[in-house]
Amino acid sequence: MNPLKKLAGQTVIYGLGSVVPRFLNYLLVPYHTHLFEKAEYGIITELYTYMTFMVILLTYGMETGFFRFTQNSEDKPYAYGSAFVSLLTTSTLFVAGIYLLTGPITQALGYTAHPEYIRWFAWILALDAVCAVPFARLRQQNKPLQFAGIKIVNVLTNIFFTFFFFWFCPKYAHTAFIQSFWSPDVGVGYVFIANLIASVVSLLLLMPYIIGVEIRFRWEVWKRMIVYALPLLLAGLAGNVNEAIDRTMLKHLLPLPEHEAMAELGVYGANIKIAVLMTLFIQMFRYAAEPFFFNDARKANSRQTIADTTKYFILFALLIFLGITLYIDIFKYFIEPRYWEGLHIVPVMAAANMMLGIYYTISIWFKLNNKTHFALIIASIGAIISITGNLLLIPVIGYTGSACIHLFCYSVMVFLTWRAGQKHYPVPYDWKTIGKFAVLAAVLFAAARLTMLPNLALNLLKNTILIGIFCFVAYKKEYHNFISYNA
Repeated sequence: MNPLKKLAGQTVIYGLGSVVPRFLNYLLVPYHTHLFEKAEYGIITELYTYMTFMVILLTYGMETGFFRFTQNSEDKPYAYGSAFVSLLTTSTLFVAGIYLLTGPITQALGYTAHPEYIRWFAWILALDAVCAVPFARLRQQNKPLQFAGIKIVNVLTNIFFTFFFFWFCPKYAHTAFIQSFWSPDVGVGYVFIANLIASVVSLLLLMPYIIGVEIRFRWEVWKRMIVYALPLLLAGLAGNVNEAIDRTMLKHLLPLPEHEAMAELGVYGANIKIAVLMTLFIQMFRYAAEPFFFNDARKANSRQTIADTTKYFILFALLIFLGITLYIDIFKYFIEPRYWEGLHIVPVMAAANMMLGIYYTISIWFKLNNKTHFALIIASIGAIISITGNLLLIPVIGYTGSACIHLFCYSVMVFLTWRAGQKHYPVPYDWKTIGKFAVLAAVLFAAARLTMLPNLALNLLKNTILIGIFCFVAYKKEYHNFISYNA
C-alpha cells in the first residue's frame, strides 16, 4: 500500500481525536471572550500557559520512550507497564506536593485569593499524565478510532460543563439545588472545574485499556527508558519556553499597570487562538507520524519516505496558512471585537506555528537515531533566543515583539535541526520544490494584502481565487506523484 496514503488516512482519523476535540474546544473561545473581561481572560491564558510546562514535566518523555522500547522484542512486554507505573507514581507525588506547598505557590504566582485554582490544576495535570501512556498504547496498536472517541468525549464533557456552570447555573441560581454547590464567587474558576471533570471522564473511559492489560514493570527497562527520555524531557521544557514563555513574561515586562498588562495578555491569548488552527493540523499529523516513522524505520527506503512526507506536510501547512490569513475577516469573529486590536499578529503566529511543525517533522531523526541530546541542544538555543528576544522587544512593541520572536526562533531551530540531521542522519529533502511552493504562498499572501477591497464579499471572493491558484498548482505538480507513490 502507498505509505503516504496510509499516513494521510491515519492523520485524518487521528484528526478526529486531536483536531476535532480541539476545534470543539476552540468554539469556547468566542464564548469565553464574550463572557470575561480582558484581564479575566488573561488569567485563563496565564494559568494554561503554566499548564503546558507542567504537562511536559509530568510525562517526561515517557510516551516516546514507550514507542521506542516496543521496537525491541525483549523490552516490549515491559515497556507499557514500566512507563505507566512510573507516571502513576510521579503524578501521585506531584499532587501531594502541591497540596503541601499550595501557600508558597499561590503567593509566588499572585493567586493567594484563589488557592483552589492551583489544586484543581494539580489534579488535571496528574490525571492527564496518567492517561498519557494508555493513549500512546492506543496509537501504537493502531486504534485511532478508540483514541479519537475518548478525546472527543473529553472535550464534549468540558463544553457541557462550561455551559452548565456559566449559563445554566446562573439562570437557575435561585433554586436550592443550584445553591447547594454553585457560587458566583468562583467565577473564572469554573473553566478549570469543567476541565477537571473532563479529565476524570477520560480516565474512566480508559480504564478498560488500563486494567485489561498486564502491568509488567521491570527496573532495568525503566532505567533505560529514563535515560532515553530524559533529553526529551529537557528538550520539551526548553521547547515550551519557546512556545509559552512570552505569556508569562508579558505582564511583568509591559510598562503598564498590572490590570492593563493582564488585559494585553488577554488580547494576545485570544488572537493566538486564531493562529492555533495551524497547530491543530500539526498535532493530528504528529499523532499519526510518530508511530508511522518508528514502524517504517527498518525499511530500506525509510529516509526517502521521511523526505517525501515532509514535502507534503509543508504543502498542506502552506495551504492552511493561506486559509487562516486570507479568511481572517471570517475567523476574527471567533473572538469578541474588543480583542481585534491584536489581529495583526495572526499571520506572524500562523507562520511561526508552521515553522514549529516543520521542526517537529524533520527532528524525527533525533529519536530514530538515538541522539535525543540534539533535541535538548537545539531547543535550548531556541529558549535562549526566546527569552532574550522577549526581554528586548516586549518593553518596546509589546506582544507584537513576542509574535515576531516566535517566528524567528522556530526558523533558527528548523535550520539547525536540518544541518545537524544532514551530518548524522542524512535525509534527501526536496527543498527545491518546497521552496517554490513557499514563494508561491508568500506571493499570494502579499497579493491579498496589497489588494484589500472595501466590500467583504468581493474581498473573500478574490482571496478564494488566490487560494484556488495555490491548490491548482499543487494539484498539477504533485497530485500524481502523491497518488502513485511507492517507497
